[in-house]
Amino acid sequence: MNREKELIEVINRHMPRSSSQQNNLFESDSEVVTFAGKGLLYNIDEFSEEDLMREEDPYRLGWNMAIGSISDILASGGRPKFYAHSMVIRDSWTMDYVEKVSLGIAQVLKEVKAGFIGGDFGISKTWRYTGSVIGDLDCQALLRSGAKVGDGIYITGPMGRGNLEAALKLYEQNPLVKHLTGRWKNFFPLRSKEAELIRQYSHCCIDTSDGVFNALSTISEMSRTGFVVNSLPYIKSGLFLAKTLNLPKEMLFLGECGEYELLFTLGKEIEEEFEREAREKKLVVYKLGEVKEQGIKSLRKRNREIDLSNYALRARDYADPKDYLREVIYFLKNT
Repeated sequence: MNREKELIEVINRHMPRSSSQQNNLFESDSEVVTFAGKGLLYNIDEFSEEDLMREEDPYRLGWNMAIGSISDILASGGRPKFYAHSMVIRDSWTMDYVEKVSLGIAQVLKEVKAGFIGGDFGISKTWRYTGSVIGDLDCQALLRSGAKVGDGIYITGPMGRGNLEAALKLYEQNPLVKHLTGRWKNFFPLRSKEAELIRQYSHCCIDTSDGVFNALSTISEMSRTGFVVNSLPYIKSGLFLAKTLNLPKEMLFLGECGEYELLFTLGKEIEEEFEREAREKKLVVYKLGEVKEQGIKSLRKRNREIDLSNYALRARDYADPKDYLREVIYFLKNT
């Protein structure tokens, strides 16, 4: 078990539990509660400089943080309804910069028809942002624990957008990367339309906020299953940057800066119907592989298979992200 999870369990052990709460610890992307006979979802997420989001475009920064805040509600089968935040700005940010961050956040809320209900504000030497979201739930909540052996594993978009964002930040002094930084806008996608379809067909969903591999591992742990993936839709700009920096493309899969796509499972008997309806609605989804027996974690490539059952590298265990990346590279080249 990783240290972060152990600490969360220590904290949770001492907290009083509400009789209205429906989910167990780690079982859902959002907390699932009943209130006045209705289902509600609650989520809170924090962002800071440690998340390696580029800051030269304040509108994009605001958009991406709001997408990250609401994605847990979408992954749990709900619709964002109320939104609050705590915004601590860097003391060097101008009035214009703060306004553009706010416009990015506001646009996401308008897209999902969620109301802003206030929050907290501060000024410091470093910035941090916390989004707090309440969502409506009018169906059974989607949990991380609903996968079954034989289910297909799907994702709502190409993977690697978040890890690309982090790489552009970490390697910004590289002349070529510096050139690309201005060209690649890299907005995280809003998947509310896809979420509406997923909630009709799936019982198991998670967002990829910590990367695709971690999302798969969490579903496996909560469902007591495993997985085999063999068809990974990497974002094209991520592939180009990996080749430019001579990095294994699988880092876009293993890295922990997620892209906030929705990863979900479908029973074999409904896959064809789901895919047909997705096409009719002009929604693009990708099948990654299949849910397997517990203990199996594998990435199958054309010329080899990478066994991930004992992979345990965690970015939060390293003071310097580049040390973590070196360990991931070593693993991929020696497995």
